[in-house]
Amino acid sequence: MTNLKGKVAFVTGSAQGIGKAIAVAYAKAGANLVISDINLELAQQTAKEIEALGVKTMAIKTNVADGADVDASVAEIVKTMGRIDILVNNAGITKDNLLIRMKKEEWDAVLSVNLTGVFNCTKAVGTLMMKQRSGKIVNIASIVGQMGNFGQANYAATKGGVIAFTKTVAKELASRGVNCNAIAPGFIQTAMTDKLTPEVKEKMMAQIPAGKLGTPEDIANAALFLSGPESDYITGQVLAVNGGMYM
Repeated sequence: MTNLKGKVAFVTGSAQGIGKAIAVAYAKAGANLVISDINLELAQQTAKEIEALGVKTMAIKTNVADGADVDASVAEIVKTMGRIDILVNNAGITKDNLLIRMKKEEWDAVLSVNLTGVFNCTKAVGTLMMKQRSGKIVNIASIVGQMGNFGQANYAATKGGVIAFTKTVAKELASRGVNCNAIAPGFIQTAMTDKLTPEVKEKMMAQIPAGKLGTPEDIANAALFLSGPESDYITGQVLAVNGGMYM
Protein backbone atom coordinates (compact mmCIF):
# COMPACT_ATOMS: atom_id res chain seq x y z
CA MET A 1 0.00 0.00 0.00
CA THR A 2 1.28 3.45 -0.95
CA ASN A 3 2.63 5.39 2.03
CA LEU A 4 2.64 9.19 1.77
CA LYS A 5 3.03 9.89 5.50
CA GLY A 6 4.56 13.32 6.10
CA LYS A 7 4.29 14.39 2.46
CA VAL A 8 2.54 17.65 1.52
CA ALA A 9 0.24 17.47 -1.51
CA PHE A 10 -1.06 20.54 -3.36
CA VAL A 11 -4.10 19.57 -5.45
CA THR A 12 -5.68 22.25 -7.63
CA GLY A 13 -9.43 22.25 -8.19
CA SER A 14 -9.82 19.86 -5.26
CA ALA A 15 -12.94 21.16 -3.51
CA GLN A 16 -15.08 18.61 -5.37
CA GLY A 17 -15.16 15.91 -8.04
CA ILE A 18 -12.00 14.14 -9.19
CA GLY A 19 -9.74 16.58 -7.34
CA LYS A 20 -11.49 15.86 -4.05
CA ALA A 21 -11.27 12.10 -4.63
CA ILE A 22 -7.52 12.43 -5.19
CA ALA A 23 -7.14 14.51 -2.03
CA VAL A 24 -9.06 11.93 0.02
CA ALA A 25 -6.92 9.07 -1.35
CA TYR A 26 -3.74 10.98 -0.47
CA ALA A 27 -5.02 11.71 3.04
CA LYS A 28 -5.83 8.02 3.59
CA ALA A 29 -2.21 7.31 2.60
CA GLY A 30 -1.02 9.79 5.25
CA ALA A 31 -0.32 12.93 3.22
CA ASN A 32 -1.08 16.43 4.47
CA LEU A 33 -3.32 18.27 2.03
CA VAL A 34 -3.61 21.69 0.44
CA ILE A 35 -7.14 22.00 -0.92
CA SER A 36 -6.96 24.65 -3.61
CA ASP A 37 -9.96 25.91 -5.54
CA ILE A 38 -11.49 29.05 -7.02
CA ASN A 39 -14.39 28.46 -4.59
CA LEU A 40 -12.83 29.11 -1.16
CA GLU A 41 -15.94 28.27 0.85
CA LEU A 42 -16.22 24.83 -0.74
CA ALA A 43 -12.45 24.32 -0.37
CA GLN A 44 -12.70 25.06 3.35
CA GLN A 45 -15.56 22.58 3.71
CA THR A 46 -13.58 19.86 1.92
CA ALA A 47 -10.44 20.61 3.95
CA LYS A 48 -12.44 20.21 7.15
CA GLU A 49 -13.83 16.84 5.97
CA ILE A 50 -10.37 15.57 5.06
CA GLU A 51 -8.84 16.81 8.32
CA ALA A 52 -11.11 14.30 10.06
CA LEU A 53 -8.97 11.57 8.46
CA GLY A 54 -6.16 12.59 10.82
CA VAL A 55 -3.97 14.72 8.57
CA LYS A 56 -3.11 18.40 8.45
CA THR A 57 -5.00 20.41 5.84
CA MET A 58 -5.25 23.95 4.58
CA ALA A 59 -7.70 25.55 2.16
CA ILE A 60 -6.62 28.26 -0.22
CA LYS A 61 -8.28 30.17 -3.04
CA THR A 62 -6.18 30.06 -6.18
CA ASN A 63 -6.89 31.28 -9.68
CA VAL A 64 -4.48 29.05 -11.58
CA ALA A 65 -4.82 31.21 -14.70
CA ASP A 66 -3.20 34.12 -12.82
CA GLY A 67 0.55 33.61 -12.42
CA ALA A 68 0.89 36.18 -9.63
CA ASP A 69 -1.96 34.55 -7.71
CA VAL A 70 -0.32 31.13 -8.08
CA ASP A 71 3.02 32.47 -6.83
CA ALA A 72 1.29 34.04 -3.81
CA SER A 73 -0.54 30.77 -3.07
CA VAL A 74 2.66 28.72 -3.27
CA ALA A 75 4.43 31.14 -0.91
CA GLU A 76 1.52 30.86 1.55
CA ILE A 77 1.55 27.06 1.33
CA VAL A 78 5.28 26.88 2.06
CA LYS A 79 4.87 29.30 4.97
CA THR A 80 2.06 27.18 6.47
CA MET A 81 2.99 23.61 5.47
CA GLY A 82 6.77 23.91 5.14
CA ARG A 83 7.16 22.32 1.70
CA ILE A 84 5.36 20.80 -1.30
CA ASP A 85 6.15 17.21 -2.23
CA ILE A 86 3.30 16.47 -4.64
CA LEU A 87 1.55 18.72 -7.15
CA VAL A 88 -1.62 17.62 -8.91
CA ASN A 89 -2.69 19.92 -11.74
CA ASN A 90 -6.36 19.05 -11.76
CA ALA A 91 -8.18 22.40 -12.10
CA GLY A 92 -9.99 22.66 -15.41
CA ILE A 93 -13.05 24.06 -17.17
CA THR A 94 -15.07 23.37 -20.31
CA LYS A 95 -16.80 25.77 -22.67
CA ASP A 96 -18.00 23.44 -25.42
CA ASN A 97 -19.03 24.60 -28.87
CA LEU A 98 -18.55 23.55 -32.47
CA LEU A 99 -15.40 25.07 -33.93
CA ILE A 100 -17.23 27.30 -36.43
CA ARG A 101 -19.42 28.68 -33.63
CA MET A 102 -16.74 28.88 -30.95
CA LYS A 103 -16.12 32.38 -29.68
CA LYS A 104 -12.60 33.63 -29.08
CA GLU A 105 -13.58 34.16 -25.43
CA GLU A 106 -14.53 30.46 -25.12
CA TRP A 107 -11.18 29.43 -26.61
CA ASP A 108 -9.16 31.83 -24.43
CA ALA A 109 -10.96 30.97 -21.19
CA VAL A 110 -10.33 27.22 -21.51
CA LEU A 111 -6.69 27.67 -22.53
CA SER A 112 -6.02 30.08 -19.67
CA VAL A 113 -7.19 27.62 -16.99
CA ASN A 114 -6.43 24.21 -18.50
CA LEU A 115 -3.05 24.91 -20.07
CA THR A 116 -1.64 28.21 -18.79
CA GLY A 117 -2.83 27.18 -15.31
CA VAL A 118 -0.76 23.99 -15.53
CA PHE A 119 2.25 26.04 -16.66
CA ASN A 120 1.84 28.56 -13.80
CA CYS A 121 1.55 25.92 -11.07
CA THR A 122 4.28 23.65 -12.44
CA LYS A 123 6.75 26.50 -12.82
CA ALA A 124 6.16 27.77 -9.28
CA VAL A 125 6.17 24.37 -7.57
CA GLY A 126 8.78 22.82 -9.88
CA THR A 127 11.28 25.46 -8.77
CA LEU A 128 10.80 24.34 -5.15
CA MET A 129 11.03 20.67 -6.03
CA MET A 130 14.27 21.19 -7.92
CA LYS A 131 15.79 22.76 -4.79
CA GLN A 132 14.44 19.88 -2.67
CA ARG A 133 15.77 17.43 -5.28
CA SER A 134 12.54 15.48 -4.99
CA GLY A 135 8.90 15.74 -6.00
CA LYS A 136 6.03 14.19 -7.91
CA ILE A 137 3.94 16.13 -10.44
CA VAL A 138 0.71 14.59 -11.74
CA ASN A 139 -1.14 16.37 -14.54
CA ILE A 140 -4.77 15.49 -15.25
CA ALA A 141 -5.13 15.30 -19.02
CA SER A 142 -8.03 13.57 -20.82
CA ILE A 143 -8.88 10.92 -23.38
CA VAL A 144 -10.15 13.89 -25.42
CA GLY A 145 -6.55 15.12 -25.67
CA GLN A 146 -5.64 11.81 -27.29
CA MET A 147 -8.56 11.18 -29.66
CA GLY A 148 -10.41 14.52 -29.97
CA ASN A 149 -14.12 15.07 -29.46
CA PHE A 150 -16.97 16.87 -31.22
CA GLY A 151 -17.55 20.37 -29.86
CA GLN A 152 -14.39 20.40 -27.76
CA ALA A 153 -11.67 21.88 -29.96
CA ASN A 154 -10.58 24.16 -27.11
CA TYR A 155 -10.66 21.47 -24.39
CA ALA A 156 -8.97 18.85 -26.59
CA ALA A 157 -6.22 21.31 -27.54
CA THR A 158 -5.48 22.03 -23.89
CA LYS A 159 -5.43 18.38 -22.84
CA GLY A 160 -3.22 17.40 -25.78
CA GLY A 161 -1.01 20.31 -24.75
CA VAL A 162 -0.88 19.03 -21.18
CA ILE A 163 0.39 15.67 -22.46
CA ALA A 164 3.19 17.29 -24.49
CA PHE A 165 3.98 19.64 -21.59
CA THR A 166 4.23 16.66 -19.22
CA LYS A 167 6.82 14.93 -21.40
CA THR A 168 8.95 18.07 -21.66
CA VAL A 169 8.83 18.82 -17.92
CA ALA A 170 9.75 15.19 -17.22
CA LYS A 171 12.89 15.56 -19.36
CA GLU A 172 13.87 18.87 -17.77
CA LEU A 173 13.38 17.89 -14.12
CA ALA A 174 14.40 14.23 -14.07
CA SER A 175 18.03 14.94 -13.12
CA ARG A 176 16.78 16.81 -10.02
CA GLY A 177 14.79 13.86 -8.71
CA VAL A 178 11.41 15.17 -9.87
CA ASN A 179 8.94 12.91 -11.70
CA CYS A 180 6.21 14.30 -13.96
CA ASN A 181 3.45 12.11 -15.36
CA ALA A 182 -0.08 12.55 -16.70
CA ILE A 183 -3.35 10.71 -16.26
CA ALA A 184 -5.80 10.65 -19.18
CA PRO A 185 -9.27 9.84 -17.77
CA GLY A 186 -11.95 8.48 -20.05
CA PHE A 187 -15.63 9.07 -19.26
CA ILE A 188 -15.93 9.37 -15.50
CA GLN A 189 -19.11 9.33 -13.44
CA THR A 190 -19.50 12.89 -12.16
CA ALA A 191 -22.27 15.42 -11.64
CA MET A 192 -21.87 16.34 -15.32
CA THR A 193 -22.36 12.81 -16.67
CA ASP A 194 -25.26 12.24 -14.25
CA LYS A 195 -27.22 14.85 -16.20
CA LEU A 196 -26.89 13.01 -19.52
CA THR A 197 -29.97 11.36 -21.01
CA PRO A 198 -30.20 7.53 -21.00
CA GLU A 199 -29.83 7.57 -24.81
CA VAL A 200 -26.57 9.54 -24.66
CA LYS A 201 -25.25 7.29 -21.88
CA GLU A 202 -26.10 4.20 -23.93
CA LYS A 203 -24.15 5.51 -26.94
CA MET A 204 -21.25 6.35 -24.65
CA MET A 205 -21.22 2.87 -23.08
CA ALA A 206 -21.15 1.26 -26.53
CA GLN A 207 -17.70 2.85 -27.07
CA ILE A 208 -16.25 1.52 -23.80
CA PRO A 209 -15.09 -2.13 -23.87
CA ALA A 210 -15.38 -2.33 -20.06
CA GLY A 211 -19.06 -1.43 -20.45
CA LYS A 212 -19.18 1.12 -17.65
CA LEU A 213 -18.13 4.64 -16.69
CA GLY A 214 -15.11 5.14 -14.50
CA THR A 215 -15.33 6.66 -11.03
CA PRO A 216 -13.38 9.55 -9.47
CA GLU A 217 -11.76 6.92 -7.24
CA ASP A 218 -10.35 5.16 -10.33
CA ILE A 219 -8.48 8.36 -11.16
CA ALA A 220 -7.49 8.85 -7.52
CA ASN A 221 -5.94 5.36 -7.41
CA ALA A 222 -3.84 6.16 -10.49
CA ALA A 223 -2.73 9.48 -8.97
CA LEU A 224 -1.81 7.72 -5.73
CA PHE A 225 0.41 5.27 -7.60
CA LEU A 226 2.13 8.06 -9.56
CA SER A 227 2.76 10.01 -6.34
CA GLY A 228 4.26 7.23 -4.25
CA PRO A 229 7.65 5.47 -4.15
CA GLU A 230 6.32 2.65 -6.34
CA SER A 231 6.56 4.98 -9.37
CA ASP A 232 10.02 6.42 -8.71
CA TYR A 233 11.38 5.12 -12.03
CA ILE A 234 8.36 6.26 -14.07
CA THR A 235 8.36 9.72 -15.65
CA GLY A 236 7.04 11.37 -18.81
CA GLN A 237 4.25 8.81 -19.14
CA VAL A 238 0.52 9.07 -19.80
CA LEU A 239 -1.56 6.62 -17.78
CA ALA A 240 -4.87 6.05 -19.58
CA VAL A 241 -7.75 5.27 -17.23
CA ASN A 242 -10.60 4.79 -19.70
CA GLY A 243 -11.97 1.23 -19.60
CA GLY A 244 -10.30 0.48 -22.94
CA MET A 245 -12.08 3.24 -24.87
CA TYR A 246 -8.81 4.46 -26.39
CA MET A 247 -5.74 2.25 -26.68
